[in-house]
Amino acid sequence: MKGSKALLKMLADRGVEKIFGYPGGQVIPIFDEIIDSSVENVLVRHEQCAAHMADGFTRASGRTGVCLATSGPGATNLVTGVATAYADSVPMMVLTGQVASSVLGMGAFQEVDAFSLMMPVTKYNYRVLELSQLPKAIDEGWKLATLGRPGPVHVDLPIDSINSDIDEGLLTCSFNPGSRPSDLSMVPAAVELIRQARRPVILAGGGIIGSDTSDDLVRLAELIGAPVITPMMGIGCIPDDHPLALGPLGMHGRMSALDAVKNADLLIALGARFSDRTYSKRTEIAPACKVIHVDIDSTEFDKRTPATLNIRADLRDAIGEFIRQLGQFSPCEEWGVQVAGFKSRCSACNIDLDNQPIAPQKVMHEINKILDDDMIITTDVGQNQMWAMHHLKIKRPRQFISSGSLGTMGFGLPSALGAKVACPEKKVMTITGDGGLLMVVQELATAVAEDLPVVICLLNNGWLGMVRQWQKLFWDKRYSSTKLYDSNPDFVKLAESFGAKGIRVERPGEIADALRQAFECDRPCLVDILCDPEEDMLPMIPNNPAQQMVRGRCMY
Repeated sequence: MKGSKALLKMLADRGVEKIFGYPGGQVIPIFDEIIDSSVENVLVRHEQCAAHMADGFTRASGRTGVCLATSGPGATNLVTGVATAYADSVPMMVLTGQVASSVLGMGAFQEVDAFSLMMPVTKYNYRVLELSQLPKAIDEGWKLATLGRPGPVHVDLPIDSINSDIDEGLLTCSFNPGSRPSDLSMVPAAVELIRQARRPVILAGGGIIGSDTSDDLVRLAELIGAPVITPMMGIGCIPDDHPLALGPLGMHGRMSALDAVKNADLLIALGARFSDRTYSKRTEIAPACKVIHVDIDSTEFDKRTPATLNIRADLRDAIGEFIRQLGQFSPCEEWGVQVAGFKSRCSACNIDLDNQPIAPQKVMHEINKILDDDMIITTDVGQNQMWAMHHLKIKRPRQFISSGSLGTMGFGLPSALGAKVACPEKKVMTITGDGGLLMVVQELATAVAEDLPVVICLLNNGWLGMVRQWQKLFWDKRYSSTKLYDSNPDFVKLAESFGAKGIRVERPGEIADALRQAFECDRPCLVDILCDPEEDMLPMIPNNPAQQMVRGRCMY
């Protein structure tokens, strides 16, 4: 069997139905085989977006996404999207074409050392110099992507290899990468710390969603009476309306979460990495507070705060043992009353949401009215992302998708398209800003061509809003290279030029009807909402102690 056909067969055997890719000289053999394959390609308009779409596919469904690009600039364009997935521990298979192995290192046309470029932003790398290595790269790489801490795996494919023939019998060979079992030896000590605690708090990160242990998390929280704080990557692991859900902590987190952390005597971190946006000098625990850190990746231990106990384990194993060994448990009633107070005190908003210009909080308020289990929300990066994280009432895992650690502008639209491919039965919306959307607006062509009716909720304030906010609050309003409004396109006409629907919203009372129309039109739709450029995303707790915390008009 020809190598290109064998590649697609191995992907199909692993349940892959669609990949996200862009053709080029070194991958023409693969695209030629796609014509006769059960694997279909979603033709992106830029390779970075192929990676973002594969990322969104994975996050929405829990199934590993696949992206494909040619050698040279195709591979380099993928890097940002691959790095985004790597930073957020998202499994993905990344395929790149490569020049013939006989001319590697000779500066051939569109040659770049993709193997080395991908090394810092992938979990594992393969270069298939001989076609007999292909089954190992695909089978082992597919397993490695989800084994332990998930992440992208890259396979570089020289064109002479994929044009060669391979014994079809080799395609069923199985390669099992070694794995370390969970180390639960410290669980009894952790259980004893939980029993002694009067004011426990759980910090639930993206590992909870990645390991599908949200139900176990909620059971543990209810058993011990611990409020749950969710950094952005953990949003959805506990329903926002649950009495113990206090929302995100950190630079743009909720005051309820900060209150709980400051009063805690035990912090149980589950699949969370204490990122600097979440955990800083301004949000750190009291010196006497003990820490239990559970993570599958021991390199995350003691990075920002020394833990009392570190447990390197799969979260399902660890949380299950916590619950089993705790048995009957009586949480502290006084702490429960305090937590309820934190949550109720932080539910008010004293902004008149019906005033003009439109407050972004009003947009989130209207989205919450239509947000149900059948909707997936992705975001771009910036103020739009923080307003969504802060105000949306997310109820389930994999419902909220955002670029966390890398903070990649342009993530919103392509990740939404990937989510829609993964879950065609779901309604999908991306919340984005004008700056981020302009980086990837060409993917409207992909949305129209592939009949992917996503809704683009554009919070258009005419600025690079988050950078402008920093310049406004901490740089004496010296606005440098953040103004967009005098050169922005007419976004409605731009959407229509691609064959999508466009709706402009200029008054608060128009938002609800515009969103209704967008979801009912059954085609890609851009809702251009003209927002107040002076509205900042608050509260804001800068990491730098020299910069003052800014609370703003919202009590969240």
